[in-house]
Amino acid sequence: MARASAFRTSSIGDKLFDIFNIVFMVVLMVVTLYPFLNMFALSFNDANDSIRGSIHIWPREWTLRNYEYVFSESNVFHATLISILRTVIGTIVSVFCTAMLAYTISRPEYALKKFVSITFIFTMYFSGGLIPNYLLIKELGMTNSFWVYIIPGIIGVFNMIVIRSFIEGLPEGIMESAKMDGAGDFTTFTRIVMPLTVPVLATVSLFVAVFQWNSWFDVFLYNSSKPDLSTLQYELMKVLSTSNTTTSTGGSAADAYANAQGNVTMVTPTSVRATMTIVASVPIIIVYPFLQKYFVQGMTLGGVKG
Repeated sequence: MARASAFRTSSIGDKLFDIFNIVFMVVLMVVTLYPFLNMFALSFNDANDSIRGSIHIWPREWTLRNYEYVFSESNVFHATLISILRTVIGTIVSVFCTAMLAYTISRPEYALKKFVSITFIFTMYFSGGLIPNYLLIKELGMTNSFWVYIIPGIIGVFNMIVIRSFIEGLPEGIMESAKMDGAGDFTTFTRIVMPLTVPVLATVSLFVAVFQWNSWFDVFLYNSSKPDLSTLQYELMKVLSTSNTTTSTGGSAADAYANAQGNVTMVTPTSVRATMTIVASVPIIIVYPFLQKYFVQGMTLGGVKG
């Protein structure tokens, strides 16, 4: 009887725990999705109607005028191409070089591994500052250049630590077998280590790609005088700034846009902010589902040393 009573108590507790988990996850999902769905609704809703408020997850008056305003700048499409190029090239170069460094530091026979590790970790906590960094980039001749998007971020210390932890968890016998067969370090890295570290490399690739895609401040600092090197995020930032300025000063640019469209409806900073959020987020949202499996594996296995 005691065992039967304990079983019934355990069953009730399990049911309550499951109910709590379901309710908690539903609430968490709503809290997570609502801001994005609200931005989606505002971006497709008429700007004047949005001023009335009470728009939640579905537009009240559908329109594409906000997107027409954002993409009315001729440089936006070229800036999108630059953003794609810096994201693809920057991610490939950074992940490959960071993985090579991580492999080198993970090798027990490397005598300077501790010193190099401490040196790189030191840079995570201390920086020379914005002005010294700008002067360094200028002296290296990388201002007004596409490579200023790639070279300064070629090594990510946090990413290096994640990849190193993953590599250190691999069976040492695999790499020793490769060396016994005559493979050098580079061959071992490219033929043995990289295929085995696909999960963590995919995770790091997502980190780097999101950073590259969202970055705009480096464009402002180093390439603001080169419109052909502008990125989508920088163009969207300028659109938002223009929208804020024209609204506070009477909106001459917005009036001109509205008159060109044959109506008196204008965009607002809120509608432009929502639109640029959607435009900037869609590419990452499209890519993430394809990397989700590797992302989970990489964070789990890369964070725990085997």
